[in-house]
Amino acid sequence: MQNMPRYPQLLLFTIFTLTAIEYLQSGMIAFGAGPIMGEIGAAPEEFSLISAVYACVAIAAIAKQRWFAERLGWRRFVVLSLAFFMVGAAVCAQSTTYLQFMAGRICMAIGGGTLMTSARVLVNLFPPSPSRFTGIRYFATALAVGSASAPLLSSLAISHDSWRWIFGILMVLAAIAALLSLVCLPVETPARELHTESHPVLLMVLIVATFVVLYALQRSYYDFYGDFTMLASAGVLGLMALVYFLHAMHAHKRTLLDIRSLHNKRYWSGVALFTGCYALMAATNYMLPALLQRGLGFPWAVIGRVQATGLAATVLTWMVMAIILPKKPAAKKYYLLGFTALAIFGWRIANFSPSANLWTDFVPALAAYGVFVMLVLATTAMHTFREVQHHETVFSHAQQVKNMLAQFGASLGISLATLGLQTRTAMHYSAMNTHFVAGDPLYEQSLRQLSEAYALTGSAQSAALASAGLAQSLTQQVTLLATLDYFWIVAAVGIVGAAVMLVQRVLK
Repeated sequence: MQNMPRYPQLLLFTIFTLTAIEYLQSGMIAFGAGPIMGEIGAAPEEFSLISAVYACVAIAAIAKQRWFAERLGWRRFVVLSLAFFMVGAAVCAQSTTYLQFMAGRICMAIGGGTLMTSARVLVNLFPPSPSRFTGIRYFATALAVGSASAPLLSSLAISHDSWRWIFGILMVLAAIAALLSLVCLPVETPARELHTESHPVLLMVLIVATFVVLYALQRSYYDFYGDFTMLASAGVLGLMALVYFLHAMHAHKRTLLDIRSLHNKRYWSGVALFTGCYALMAATNYMLPALLQRGLGFPWAVIGRVQATGLAATVLTWMVMAIILPKKPAAKKYYLLGFTALAIFGWRIANFSPSANLWTDFVPALAAYGVFVMLVLATTAMHTFREVQHHETVFSHAQQVKNMLAQFGASLGISLATLGLQTRTAMHYSAMNTHFVAGDPLYEQSLRQLSEAYALTGSAQSAALASAGLAQSLTQQVTLLATLDYFWIVAAVGIVGAAVMLVQRVLK
């Protein structure tokens, strides 16, 4: 019979902190993407490239997690991971260029990529009992709290003219997690004959293949017509390399990831849903600040408070679910309600106008998004791993594969968001710019009225100020239209998701 771990309460706090760090770092960096890009001189495509590189390194780190944990023990492995994460955060905080920031994110990925996987596997240090469900509750609560707190903390840093405090906050939390880990995590390692094996060449195949696929997808938005053959070839080669990696994992008995033990429809259906949700969440985390700050002109501090208030629904939803789930675990009702909430969120945001009120219009819509996040993710987590938790190593590998694909999905989501926003902005700008020329009656009237208004204030350059003001207004309008286009897609995803969940029979 499995024994209760030493210092169980400290272990619960460790699980909570490790999980919260993951959701805070992804949420805060996505929220602050605009100011960060401006400070380090990165274009949107370069920022999405950083996301792709982070995902590739994180995927490799997750793939090697069990291998390292078996040889170092959980205490040394988690503390070492947090040390890498803190060093990377320090480099990002001091970055002034695109390449420096990328180097910092690579270091953060080496250590931070494994934190959420470690937290979930550490829950199994509790024996099968109500104590293990308590561990799951701490894990899920950290997901909700991290998601809700990220925009508030990020906005506080940005509104005080220092986005670098985003990484300072992460360093403080990582230091707390390291101290907790030193006290409560076990140092024991399994017998040598039980160790998984690693193949450096296969690991490099995984890293290169992941990067090639993500890079081909990213560049296709810019070079689709000019370099279609090269991009398509690169994407196909990358996919072939990923298939080769999976085949190699399937063929060996003591390999890095035991793919053979994960053969069931429930698991892979859940993993596919997780990947799609993480892509959607990453894209939405990027789009919301763009809509509110660049599209509607609200200040960062206000945006952060409003988003945190709306996303508090994530925490409230989990509090209700924690009571209902043990009694009524059937998944369909949670999925239907979750995807319906997503459709409502997308529809409400897509119908926003410049006269929208943040507190009465935006907060309820964002609350619906928080309901979606918690209902769908928590339900999927509960049902996906039901048939793979009979063995500790198999369960660990199942979590690794799921989080590797989650990293891929999150990077893909940010890439689609950054490039999609740029593409739609250019399209709307091209359509609206036809009226932004001398001789256009509407433009001339607006320019004259604005010039007269500036002249009344005593400005000596009223005409130049009026022209600049109209240009700024045009930029704001096209950004607003481009972001609203995205939320129509979100509404459609919610409707399709609800329809699929109504008829599916795997996750039930």
